[in-house]
Amino acid sequence: MDQLLQLLEGNALLTPEKLGRMLGISPEEVRRRIDAYEKSGVIRGYRAVINDDRLNLQRVKAVIEVRITPEREGGFDRAAERIAKFDEVSSCFLMSGAYDILIFVEGRTLQEVAAFVASRLASLDRVQSTATHFILKTYKEQGIGMADAPREERMAVTP
Repeated sequence: MDQLLQLLEGNALLTPEKLGRMLGISPEEVRRRIDAYEKSGVIRGYRAVINDDRLNLQRVKAVIEVRITPEREGGFDRAAERIAKFDEVSSCFLMSGAYDILIFVEGRTLQEVAAFVASRLASLDRVQSTATHFILKTYKEQGIGMADAPREERMAVTP
């Protein structure tokens, strides 16, 4: 991957001036390359990683494994694209292994997520089965730890 993309992936708040210094190129060149990446669809957006636990949000997250019957011509794409369009779905991936699609879902309550799975997801034509796993606590997300710095557990040494 391009070094500029690696830096942006680590911290999208770096200015073109700072990025230019880090890469040994001009800020104008950085802006031009970022603009080209955005226009070509390589860069799809920018986000902050939020620690939901700090905000006491009334939000439930779940990971759902989905088994799908592939289509003769389109494989898994059409079903996965349909699943990805649901507002409740925050991420959707084609997987290898015991299931075909992995989705991350958000809702206000356990019941809301369960209702989404039962009435909207499981009822889709090609969906064979689902397995829902509720996220209880986040320790790390998108490469960023959610825990505070560890407290010193050792007792102070005194003379």
